[in-house]
Amino acid sequence: MAAVAAMTLVGCSSGSADSGEQTVTMWIYPVIADEASHRDYWDGIVKAYEADHENVTVKYEIYPWANRDESLATAIAANKAPDLVYLIPDQLSTYQNSIEPMDEYLPAEQKDDILDNVVDSITIDGQLMGAPLLTSANALMCDKNAFDAAGLTEYPSTWDDLMDIAPALKEKGIYATQYFAAPEVTLNMTFYPLLWQAGGSVFNEDGSEVAFDSEAGVEALTYITDMAKNGYIEPDLISTFPSLEQTAIATDQVACTWQSAPADVSAFWGEDAIVIKPPLENEESVSYGTVGSLAMMKGSSHKEAAGAFAAYATNAENVVAYDLAANYFSPLKSTGELYADDPIQGAIEAIVPTSTVGELFPSSREVMGVLAPEIQAALLGTKTPKQALEDAAASAAPLLK
Repeated sequence: MAAVAAMTLVGCSSGSADSGEQTVTMWIYPVIADEASHRDYWDGIVKAYEADHENVTVKYEIYPWANRDESLATAIAANKAPDLVYLIPDQLSTYQNSIEPMDEYLPAEQKDDILDNVVDSITIDGQLMGAPLLTSANALMCDKNAFDAAGLTEYPSTWDDLMDIAPALKEKGIYATQYFAAPEVTLNMTFYPLLWQAGGSVFNEDGSEVAFDSEAGVEALTYITDMAKNGYIEPDLISTFPSLEQTAIATDQVACTWQSAPADVSAFWGEDAIVIKPPLENEESVSYGTVGSLAMMKGSSHKEAAGAFAAYATNAENVVAYDLAANYFSPLKSTGELYADDPIQGAIEAIVPTSTVGELFPSSREVMGVLAPEIQAALLGTKTPKQALEDAAASAAPLLK
């Protein structure tokens, strides 16, 4: 009831489309972890914008990450959605029919400045579905403490490299990697990077069929199931999703991971022990990276005002300030290196242009929902990788739109 009340208060634009005074509403989420700092940032942006646009008032609300899709879907259904909302790529595809493309609202030079892979991640059916604020990348992150304990000095670059050192690590009670297989964990962070590294994809080109049950998919799933069979990954994580402090990564017993970020492990490993490497390579070296954008709702009564504010909030100057405050990376070419003096963030920043969000289709989340438990079944040994992927493909077929 409280959420619905909040939607009623701030969800829809006030004033008519023809009135001189226009109110732009925006929903955002705690990208900057410190709430006071987050509010200070947006208060400053809004104040500066309103000072140059006397007829425009910008009102924003910071909502929690939890249940954000339910709240937005409810607001859209009730015609009480905000003018602008912070969305990531798979949400852009989910809410595609409710989103006003940004193409005509962003200046040409601003659109040209967006990194190519970021453009790909926020473009659906040839239309730019958001104004990007930030991007990220998941590199391969290794624990120097674990390598030292095993007497290893070379860090892996390929699948074979990691598999080759796994026995030596196991002898010292160290897992080669971690793999969270509980169905509630997003496959963007677990299986999909392996699938892409094997040269595979989740869908075919037009999204009419899934493609994860290809030879590349079987190769990727076989790789991680072999890790499980040989005791090279923590077995409890196949069926449970504990907090990191309850896992082997917290005790220097995981050598490398692509599923956690430096901020997640620095308290356990120490920053000096964090070694950042490019994503593992098989056929390709590629990792998952998200993009956060301001998207405009089709129901907005003040599209020109909302689009102008979105363009302002995501220009190069403001993007730099926001991304540094949030410890993310710039989606723009002109901003250059934000973390040149930071050995950890700088190493991750170098792989941002090659990261991907994968293919964007409306059924992406539903497909993930039927694939995840089949991957878990393969890791538990109740199905072969091939059978698990074939069963997932059969379950996914009715979901494709």
